[in-house]
Amino acid sequence: MSNTVEAGTIVGGPVNNDTVNTAQVQTSRKGFCSVRHGIALILHLCNLSISTQQMNMSIVLPVMVNNTALPSSPNASTERPPTDSQDNWNETLNESKAVAAVYDWSPEIQGIILSSLNYGSFLAPIPSSYMAEVFGTRYLSGTCMFITSVLALFTPLAADTGVTVLIVLRVIQGIVQVVLLTSQYSIWARWAPPQERSQLITIAVAGSVLGCFIIFIVGGYLCQTIGWPYVFYIFGGIGCVCSFLWFAVIYDDPVNHPFISTREKEYVVCSLAQEGSPPGWSLPIKAMIKSLPLWSILIFYFSDYWHFFVQTSYLPTFITSVFQANIRDSGILSALLFASACICVVPGGLLADFLLSRKILRLSTIRKLFTAIGVLLPAVLFTSVFWVRSSFSTAIAFLTISSAFKSFAQSGALVNFMDIAPRYSALLRALSQIFSYMAGAISPMINGFLISQDPELGWRNVFLLSAAVGILGLIFYLIFGQAEVQDWAKGRHAHTS
Repeated sequence: MSNTVEAGTIVGGPVNNDTVNTAQVQTSRKGFCSVRHGIALILHLCNLSISTQQMNMSIVLPVMVNNTALPSSPNASTERPPTDSQDNWNETLNESKAVAAVYDWSPEIQGIILSSLNYGSFLAPIPSSYMAEVFGTRYLSGTCMFITSVLALFTPLAADTGVTVLIVLRVIQGIVQVVLLTSQYSIWARWAPPQERSQLITIAVAGSVLGCFIIFIVGGYLCQTIGWPYVFYIFGGIGCVCSFLWFAVIYDDPVNHPFISTREKEYVVCSLAQEGSPPGWSLPIKAMIKSLPLWSILIFYFSDYWHFFVQTSYLPTFITSVFQANIRDSGILSALLFASACICVVPGGLLADFLLSRKILRLSTIRKLFTAIGVLLPAVLFTSVFWVRSSFSTAIAFLTISSAFKSFAQSGALVNFMDIAPRYSALLRALSQIFSYMAGAISPMINGFLISQDPELGWRNVFLLSAAVGILGLIFYLIFGQAEVQDWAKGRHAHTS
């Protein structure tokens, strides 16, 4: 069973406002040296590792495949690199060491391998939110971090054993990663004071963006110099180290943490005292279905991730086809976009918390303002890329600035579920992931159809559709979004459904 303590221990009992204010003053000097910021840093590293493991196959697959061989055998391997490829990775393949196997996988098999990581994505989010309550976030997420990293280490062996083994490994790895990415949000329900919630979560989330940047930059270089298996070995090993750090630093709540100071413990406990206890197995399903603030967040997740999948799935192709860049340069340029987002996401969280702590703006206003910035400016810049494509530098500048402003949404609607129902943070994160995966299933398919219909104007339609979906999601959120804890999320007495 979970080693989390009950509400009466963590957040229950009468709370004196003077005590809370005193604790806030006493701990305000700790800043980024606090245990809660240390937890955010460990989550940052774990998310970085997960992100590299999610995208490593996209980087190494062109090097793994012999593009000149007939697809007669789905897993036949050879120890020599392809010699007559039409692929822009030709230079990389010719320079790479002949220590890594090359496989004769057809394009259909390659597509299955790339998508296999998401086959279990729809099944895992909801159960993982309950598993976090049963087993505790520390043990569940830490174990998942270790399992996915070990599977990454065994990926080259699985590929050499057979394509079926590789696909099964990737499916299991994808499910484990979803459990980890979902359950980790249960930590913030017990560790993140409301006035620090944006910065703590954005510090953790920034790891995913930084991981995308690192794998784009380093992955191709590793394939070229020491062979593609080391992409899995290195980043799998980093994940194992992160899992050890996880068990050393992460605890389910501040009450049980062995290294936290008394002042910080009192501050966190008192700050969260008014938000209710962990939910256990009680779930106000009817009230949640009727909750427009919840629906506004879920719909925005769909619209925001529509743009994300356009960016990750088709932007490298756009750069390659329109600007005639090779795959390696396209990866570096794509990494530039993630770098700009990584640089801006944490300052955005700090700014949101600053505006809230100084009472310059209400929390609801902050969430909607940052969401609007994260949608409107990127929509204008992203759409304009088609019309400025004659200037390579201008187009790349527009894409980079667009990605930077897009990160502001992380301090807006994307973290809003922690405001309206902190007790159900893991469950709402799971629901939001389902809507994200829905966007991932629909967006590439529709955009691929648009491009296939008209290779020239298809790109224009892709950009315009992405902007339209984003703006529609923003409008719905601006109308119905709220930042107050909802009645159905305040406690067991607040719902009977």
